[in-house]
Amino acid sequence: MKAVILGSTGISSPQNAFGALPIQRDDFDTAIKILRRAYEGGMTFFDTARAYSDSEEKMGLALSDVRNNIHIATKTQAKNPDDMKKHLETSLKNLKTDYIDIYQFHCVEQCYRPGDGTGMYECMEDFKKQGMIKHIGITAHKIGIAEEAVRSGLYETMQFPFSYLSGEKEISLINLCKENNVGFIAMKGLAGGLITNSKAAYTYMTQFDNVLPIWGVQKMSELEEWLSFMKDSPVYDQATKAFIEQDKKSFGADFCRGCGYCMPCPQGIIINNCARMSQLIRRSPSATWLSQYWQDAFSKIPNCTGCGSCKKKCPYGLDIPLLLKKNYEDYQNILSGKVKV
Repeated sequence: MKAVILGSTGISSPQNAFGALPIQRDDFDTAIKILRRAYEGGMTFFDTARAYSDSEEKMGLALSDVRNNIHIATKTQAKNPDDMKKHLETSLKNLKTDYIDIYQFHCVEQCYRPGDGTGMYECMEDFKKQGMIKHIGITAHKIGIAEEAVRSGLYETMQFPFSYLSGEKEISLINLCKENNVGFIAMKGLAGGLITNSKAAYTYMTQFDNVLPIWGVQKMSELEEWLSFMKDSPVYDQATKAFIEQDKKSFGADFCRGCGYCMPCPQGIIINNCARMSQLIRRSPSATWLSQYWQDAFSKIPNCTGCGSCKKKCPYGLDIPLLLKKNYEDYQNILSGKVKV
């Protein structure tokens, strides 16, 4: 497996990294075993966030004794410098370390700059001067903000959703990062669970020598799939390319990526799953999505008032009320037996 260098950070990692959002749903013993196995299997880059409940704490317990052999990236969603300082102090304590390799502004709505009046970027610079962080990164879901951040020269890494379901705009962002020596960290490499072929997802990434995918892992079986590529790395061949092209056609352009930027809904609708249920129920074990919990969740869709709040916030410009309506009709047909899955 080839290594990826994350732009000006100089950080080198196998092109196969660990995304620690899902382990917040594991108990401590399970999470620690998964993290340790990831390290022993060859992964050296681990991404988490202050917002991921106890993910940082689990990572600290699992990997603190090998801290010098790994790179840790975490994130803050703080909106002011005081809260950001508290977030960093908590992250350092939880991770059992005295520095963070890449500290990232998390899911930003703006490109923070020196002198913009927020004090946020200056706070990051101060952390770096003190040695509490080594590199300043940023994560985004909106392409315009991501492009602005890359061009600003202020950020060493960009974390953005990217998978084989992405389009030309995302590929252009990757190229922009390469031109500006900004490391590209790919989140949602499985498109929020819509992609179920790990080999295709992985090999697609190998076309880009500056992309580091972080795979969200919750189960040991999932991890073993990614680790199997470490020694025997599959190639992006014509058969895989043909499979991906066919899979992309099945989705079209107007599908929900599950990013959650549209939330919360004033009517309590779980939009980021309800608006893509037609794909989820056909591409993963259907029993989960047919449970009473999801039937109750779907029963809220008719309460949609069409207020437009979700449409305004969607980074992909989707007509979310229409998607909800279509998915609701499909779901009712599945429940009634008119449509088989």
